[in-house]
Amino acid sequence: MVESWNEELRRELPEGAFLFDVHAHLGHDIDGMAGTYEELTSILDWYGFGGAFVFCLDEHDREPAFRAPNDRTLAHAERSAGRLVPFVRLDLTAQPLEEARRCIDRAARGIKLHPRAQAFALSDERLQPIFALAVERSVPILIHGGRGLPPIAEDLEALVRRNDGVQLIVAHAGIADMAGLAGRLGGMPGVFFDTSVWSGLDLLDLYRQVAPEQVVYASDYPYGRQPNSLLVAVRTAKLAGFDDKQLRLLLGGTARRMLAGEELEPLSAPRGPTSLVQPLTFARIHQYISMAVPMLWLRQRDAIGALGLAVNASRERSNGHPEASEQIEELLLTAQELWRAGADVEDDDRITAFRAAIQLVNLADMVSLTTRA
Repeated sequence: MVESWNEELRRELPEGAFLFDVHAHLGHDIDGMAGTYEELTSILDWYGFGGAFVFCLDEHDREPAFRAPNDRTLAHAERSAGRLVPFVRLDLTAQPLEEARRCIDRAARGIKLHPRAQAFALSDERLQPIFALAVERSVPILIHGGRGLPPIAEDLEALVRRNDGVQLIVAHAGIADMAGLAGRLGGMPGVFFDTSVWSGLDLLDLYRQVAPEQVVYASDYPYGRQPNSLLVAVRTAKLAGFDDKQLRLLLGGTARRMLAGEELEPLSAPRGPTSLVQPLTFARIHQYISMAVPMLWLRQRDAIGALGLAVNASRERSNGHPEASEQIEELLLTAQELWRAGADVEDDDRITAFRAAIQLVNLADMVSLTTRA
């Protein structure tokens, strides 16, 4: 089933497009998620990626200063012969400037900051020397902008304006404070938003607020899966009206220019509608999927039958899109079977079953959101 969506992705991608992932993890997170060198490089190979920015997860041995995980990231990058581009992850409580310098001197090409996991505010005075170092050493900063944060736009804008020439990637489309971040950083050269989100709704809302040239593709591996991640980025960009050049920049062209130190594309006006018009049936499917996903993520049983409601809605064929309805039904029925089976097994098999179910549900949600009335 996933292979059929791989074929769909091949039809959607611009011919000969350069692909680059600006947000991928390697290591073992304290939340139980793991990203391995072998799996990531096989994904890059399979889908034809030129490379990826990589950094460690919130590792069990992160103390002191993420030194051991950062060393592993550097070793992975060296093993990849340049395909994996290493970023140094920092803890503001443990000599962050020294660790950043140490890793950049050893070929790190960027800095990763995670204010939720490392529990710091964007007003923290220890951030200023890190941003200054990024300018001095000409390396980008990628900062978590997803769930679990208060509004961060005002303080982040102050850091960017104080450090002229800094290149900043706001992860997860800045959903933690999208209106604030897009309002303050949209149209600002050198600032980018990555596409690593669950829902295409977030990307459509981002596209209408920032320049297309400010959007860069990201999967958030191992949390993000393929072909889901690429498909949602490509389909939403096309729905927003990105032209071929803008789509190619999003998929990897901008990242390649950043790596090469080349001049970046001038910023154009935001693209996309301020509202979404979709068949009501598909809106209902999206609603029921949204109810089901938290239980799937927590590997709980579907006690309220949310996915069943989505399956039943997908059986409607009078909405003008019977083929899309059939696709959604097939995806959700299989996900439902995996969900039920996964509840009765343990350990790695349970995780595998639930991750596969989540992937299929995510594909179904993507179809429901990108099929227009």
